[in-house]
Amino acid sequence: MSVPTVTELLLARAGDERPGLRFEDETHTWASHVRASACRAADLRETLDWAKPPHVGVLADNVPEFSLLLGACAFAGAVLVGLNPTRRGAALARDIRLADCQFVLAERKYQPLLAGLDLGGIEVRELDSWSTAAAPIDPVPASPDDLLMLIFTSGTSGDPKAVRCTHGKIAFPGAMLAERFRLSASDTVYVSMPMFHSNAIMAGWAVGLAAGASIALRRRFSASGFLPDVRKFGVTYANYVGKPLSYVVATPPQPDDADNPLRLVYGNEGASADLAAFEKRFGCKVIDAFGSTEGGVGFARTDDTPPGSLGRPTADVAIRHPHTGRPCPPAEFAPDGSLANAGEAVGELVNTSGAGWFAGYYRDPEADAERLRDGRFHTGDLAYADAAGFCYFAGRLGDWLRVDGENLGTAPIERILLRHPAITDTAVYAVPDRVTGDQVMAAIVTDGSPLDPAEFGRFLAAQPDLGPKQVPRYVRTVGELPRTSTFKVLKRRLSAEGVSGPGVVWERVGPDIAYAAAADTPV
Repeated sequence: MSVPTVTELLLARAGDERPGLRFEDETHTWASHVRASACRAADLRETLDWAKPPHVGVLADNVPEFSLLLGACAFAGAVLVGLNPTRRGAALARDIRLADCQFVLAERKYQPLLAGLDLGGIEVRELDSWSTAAAPIDPVPASPDDLLMLIFTSGTSGDPKAVRCTHGKIAFPGAMLAERFRLSASDTVYVSMPMFHSNAIMAGWAVGLAAGASIALRRRFSASGFLPDVRKFGVTYANYVGKPLSYVVATPPQPDDADNPLRLVYGNEGASADLAAFEKRFGCKVIDAFGSTEGGVGFARTDDTPPGSLGRPTADVAIRHPHTGRPCPPAEFAPDGSLANAGEAVGELVNTSGAGWFAGYYRDPEADAERLRDGRFHTGDLAYADAAGFCYFAGRLGDWLRVDGENLGTAPIERILLRHPAITDTAVYAVPDRVTGDQVMAAIVTDGSPLDPAEFGRFLAAQPDLGPKQVPRYVRTVGELPRTSTFKVLKRRLSAEGVSGPGVVWERVGPDIAYAAAADTPV
């Protein structure tokens, strides 16, 4: 398959008067979408300082304007910067400055997040502050290697990195998945994952665009709203990352759940049991694949792919020992099904032929060098393969947590906890979530002052740069942190102990940031 550009995919829809974008009670034809993107592109050409990086920040939910602006940036030769509205305070300001945004287009409800922040003179504008004058559909030439988006990811250090997403990186998987799943103008693609995330753009929005299908946007994912939306919009394809399908399965079942048009759901990092339950309950096919914002590796899934497997890696992907670089042997399994040779079989997923779709991080050459070493792309993801060559995800190198489908670094959370006057030392680490991914846990050492769980919860709630997913689910107070002889904290030990180790453990209860004594059982 040749590599298209987003511009080409949009131009193919320029005369298409069928529904292209649906949102709540709005409907936009593809032709009107292309015209509206052209109008915004004309404004961008006049507004942007082309002597600087033509980067436009967007702080918004999944609203039509997000899609129109992505098209506008493609037509104008500009770059859309997806900003995460769960980021707070100085952390959000840092993302905006790092990405060299010339201005930020923000939904009105998110503008208070930017008030008073040090944005380095970057202007904040209304999301829909555009001229309504018609403009010719006259896009600048674009190639698959031209930059179109910056999408942030956390990374090992906890400081988000802006991943360079080119036209090809967005358009190719959209076209490939549309062809693979035989999607067409008769389909409706449901996009409820956040559009500042690569999953929504590459496995949702671009798929609908390439297929000429209708794209139904949901402002924010809702488990209870999922099936009503499927029926309302006639959804045949949906994408996900992490737990969403688990949340849908947890809603009360109804006898007519399978009476819906949904045919296929595609995503990654879902819990196997819940994916099977989702398929059975809603009468559709669920395909769980491997994905990351950086890209760089690929897998082939066939009908005989075992449950929970990523599939067989493509010819240029190998599992290499993270320290020696040597190929890892196949996994061996004990009679109970457990992995018997984890020390030898688990290694890092590496693209041996180069970067793949990874186009680098923006303004972070050190991170680029870490990813691209010895002519290979290093994912930082761990896996093992069985004797038949099927791969299984095994975790992540370094200090990552995977919470609700997003990577979180521990260092920013630790810095926030150390603001508490009674906390002298802390370590933040992952413990397994009961469904899939991780939960955030923190071990804290105090100066001997008593620490009340209610007061601690109020302290966390008052921290402006603590995002919702960064709030610890569990907190343990200990006399000292376990360390190596070189004074590094043994987070692996803390993680293995879960809630059953020594010390007093609190668990977050309810939707607010409040804590109570945790049950004395393993996580």
